[in-house]
Amino acid sequence: MNRALVQGTLPLRIFSYAGGSAELARISAQPVISGQMPVIGVKLYADGALGSRGAWLKAPYADAPHTKGLPLLTPEALREQASAAVGMGKQVAVHAIGDAANDMVLGAFKDVGCGKGDRRCRVEHAQIVDVADLDRFAADKVIASMQPVHQTSDRTMAEARLGPQRLGGAYAWQTLVKRRARLALGSDFPVEDPNPFHGLAAAVSRQGLDDQPAGGWRPWERLGQALAGFTRDAAYASFAEKQMGGLEPGQWADFILVDRDPAAASPHDLARTQVLETWIAGRKVWEKEAVVPAQARTSGERG
Repeated sequence: MNRALVQGTLPLRIFSYAGGSAELARISAQPVISGQMPVIGVKLYADGALGSRGAWLKAPYADAPHTKGLPLLTPEALREQASAAVGMGKQVAVHAIGDAANDMVLGAFKDVGCGKGDRRCRVEHAQIVDVADLDRFAADKVIASMQPVHQTSDRTMAEARLGPQRLGGAYAWQTLVKRRARLALGSDFPVEDPNPFHGLAAAVSRQGLDDQPAGGWRPWERLGQALAGFTRDAAYASFAEKQMGGLEPGQWADFILVDRDPAAASPHDLARTQVLETWIAGRKVWEKEAVVPAQARTSGERG
């Protein structure tokens, strides 16, 4: 059984994004209301998903040669909206899954000056990237906001959609890190399960909850730095590293207590980590109630 300790509150940290530059401009023009949720940037969509073959690829799908997917923005529209957001001092985050979509987004980010100053432009997902484009993330200070469970969910589909010769930049976590790109890790909830321990296990093993494939899928992309990706780097990606992402003086005391050492657990056990307590701003807001064995309850009642 689980027990919430704080009633009538929503103990969450929310970083919100406007759905396009026009919406961002409308929100920014309104008076700031005390307690109103802040909007830190704009979220745009460059393409669709790999499963529906909506992700925009540079070459036709291996299992559907009649299509390359579909861009949801023209390069001109993407640059215009990204430039408007940057001009308002806001962050730009763009959904891009296919290699053509990532190419377009990286080009737009370069054009609007994402590599100048501290803009922290983000590519959301960055699942399929042309090997020739991988260095562009670090060159223009673009954050790759990635979800490890996408790899374990999509690996067989990715092989079918792309074919074996086009997987070099697919879910290329460690390659991006070695090329000095900044990664932020998450779950992509509600598309995927929000449990971060599933993502941590997938990142360090390249295996699903069924421990498959043996040895991990493209195991050289395993990410031993995954814990930082879910904490410090995720906070950095939202301009919040001074407030959260670690346990240091001056930061919010947001943390959990768990039933095992994540650094020592096997990937199989890591994925099954249980949270015992949740603390927000130094205050316990949730705890897992101890389960009393049935035998002990019966003995107590008889006594």
